Amino acid sequence: MESPTATAVKICGLTNIEQAKAIAEMGADAIGVIGVAGTPRFVIEQQRRNLFSELASCAKNIQRVWVVADLNDDDLANALQGEGAPSVVQLHGNETPERCASLRQHHPNTQWWKALRVQDAESINLLNSYRGQVDAVLLDAWSPDQLGGTGHQIPLQWLQQIQISMPWWLAGGIAAESIPAILDQVTPWGVDASSRLEVSPGQKDLSKVEALLKAVGNRKG
Repeated sequence: MESPTATAVKICGLTNIEQAKAIAEMGADAIGVIGVAGTPRFVIEQQRRNLFSELASCAKNIQRVWVVADLNDDDLANALQGEGAPSVVQLHGNETPERCASLRQHHPNTQWWKALRVQDAESINLLNSYRGQVDAVLLDAWSPDQLGGTGHQIPLQWLQQIQISMPWWLAGGIAAESIPAILDQVTPWGVDASSRLEVSPGQKDLSKVEALLKAVGNRKG
């Protein structure tokens, strides 16, 4: 995975095609769609395929990220075939390094990112076991009842204590107003924003999205 010229921006939890296209035009590097049933931003298969298909047509360089958790081989293989397939699968469950390596080997044309929910400073060290097994890791704040999208931020001092020698994304509490403090203290490959940009789950405030992109300095055109 090539390094971006600036901190990359992923906008996650999209449910609306027109919003996804508008965000792509603003210059986002990745757009995420949730594939975990029963969660507030879940998108059914046909809706997901339609959204990804539109993005593939209008923004060929944007990463189309499908967020799943502990999905079986058949469901993953089916989703990676045909029109509207994701370019990235973000694994947000209990997938082991061995499981990630196997998926990456069987589906080499897809990027595989592993999300790790960080509960304490020591748990960040788990990312070392995924080095070489995935294309990137995503560090998100731990919650007892949500896989992500909580809006909570990992204490940045935890991240300053380790050396991360692989592409990594920072999630949790990402919005325009939080960017200066974050980028002054840590250097993530990219930032992943969702709940802080929303009017309601799955519906973004496009002015907040644009403000975030400007704050990161990643706006294109």
